[in-house]
Amino acid sequence: MALSQRAGAAAQTETPFWAKPLAELTRAEWEKLCDGCGRCCLVKLEDDDTGAIYHTSVACKLLDQESCRCGDYPRRRRYVPDCVRLTLEKLKDIRWLPPTCAYVLRFQGKPLPPWHPLISGDPESVHRAGVSAQGRIEAGEDDVETEDLPDYIRLWPKRWPKKARY
Repeated sequence: MALSQRAGAAAQTETPFWAKPLAELTRAEWEKLCDGCGRCCLVKLEDDDTGAIYHTSVACKLLDQESCRCGDYPRRRRYVPDCVRLTLEKLKDIRWLPPTCAYVLRFQGKPLPPWHPLISGDPESVHRAGVSAQGRIEAGEDDVETEDLPDYIRLWPKRWPKKARY
């Protein structure tokens, strides 16, 4: 076997970055884990007395409702100061990420599902699988008064869609 053939065979058997322990990922690899579902960009409410988190169908003002991606990711904190930069340390304490989230799945030692764009090779697969917020967002946060947010509480953002199970 020629050297170039051996190098190609080795590359094919190398563990893909998304299957490696989260602590070993580079910042760029970490960012690529996001499946683009947009669920984490929905407004959440926390009960001050119980600490319960309630998800709404109201989108962050920066969320592109069609692609379910941030409209200005590099500068998002300039417009949304409380936007969380997800890190491995923060992941341990965040309770509001959806169960389908690649960061949650990998943190739990689970593989990425077949509809994840890194597995399918298609960024639209997350939408086709019914995992994303695409078509389910009822309003943008600039369109809803704070006192009206409870009217938009929904269960779907924290559930695993039936047709997306694996």
